[in-house]
Amino acid sequence: MKKNLYFGRKASPFILCIALAVAMALCTAGCNGSSAPSGAATEGKAQEDEHVLGTGSTEFTFQAVDLEGKEEEFEIHTDKKTVGEALQDVGLIEGEESGYGLYVKTVNGATLDFDEDGAYWAFYVNGEYAQTGVDSTDVTAGDTYAFKAEKQ
Repeated sequence: MKKNLYFGRKASPFILCIALAVAMALCTAGCNGSSAPSGAATEGKAQEDEHVLGTGSTEFTFQAVDLEGKEEEFEIHTDKKTVGEALQDVGLIEGEESGYGLYVKTVNGATLDFDEDGAYWAFYVNGEYAQTGVDSTDVTAGDTYAFKAEKQ
């Protein structure tokens, strides 16, 4: 009887280790065999998803170009009426109300201060300098809107 108890105590850790190894092997095989893409494909998809912002039936392209010329492009989905409302809604622009409309000071997290160094955000529609402010420019599906950092 003692022999069986001794064998039982010794066998329990061994069986437990085998069970643990089998569970780890099954988990690893299941994780690697999943249908989700891995590696560079996953990184590309994540990067693409973070550049698609908003919800709504109208889609347009937004570009932010900093003082060094680094450009980031976003696909914006919205139901807002103006470009300013749409870009504020997804957190890409911030500014102050002025007698001329929204004075944009921050684009894609970068703040420019004209009073400090002569740098400002210029608003473009389809590659042309805009004739209206961002908060009075109606959203047009398929158009490209941009804020480019410029310095005097």
